[in-house]
Amino acid sequence: MIKDILKILENDARTTTKQISTMTGTPSDEVVKLIKQAEKDRIILKYKTVINWDKVENEQVWALIEVKVTPQKDVGFDSIAERIYLFPQARSVYLLSGTYDLLVMVAGKTEHEVANFVSQKLAPIEEVQGTVTHFMLKRYKEDGEILEGKEEVKRQPVIL
Repeated sequence: MIKDILKILENDARTTTKQISTMTGTPSDEVVKLIKQAEKDRIILKYKTVINWDKVENEQVWALIEVKVTPQKDVGFDSIAERIYLFPQARSVYLLSGTYDLLVMVAGKTEHEVANFVSQKLAPIEEVQGTVTHFMLKRYKEDGEILEGKEEVKRQPVIL
């Protein structure tokens, strides 16, 4: 039951508890209880809005930075990842397989701001062996939402 509720909220966080109740056949008070518990248990971490900033003329520069690091004894990559994800510029940090160890998604107002983050904050970390920065030139889809192109009418399925 909780998985169904989570999938509904992940698709549209604005779905009301009454709508979720109707869609899942779960009483509204039970839906509220399950959501509150999921928030308390940090299963639900955040309610998010996907914004196409290009349409609001508040452009941001996004970059994906591959980072090669030396893992630390007894903690591996976790300690280094924590140092990096505590920087406000780091929007997402992932552990990877392959040539590089971490992938850091960074947002800034200008390319220069992103470059300064890499050269002044990220590269000086002792365990960082090297970085490769990829600037995003255009976003087509984010979190399952197509940013440009044909708009679809999305409707929630009603389960009777």
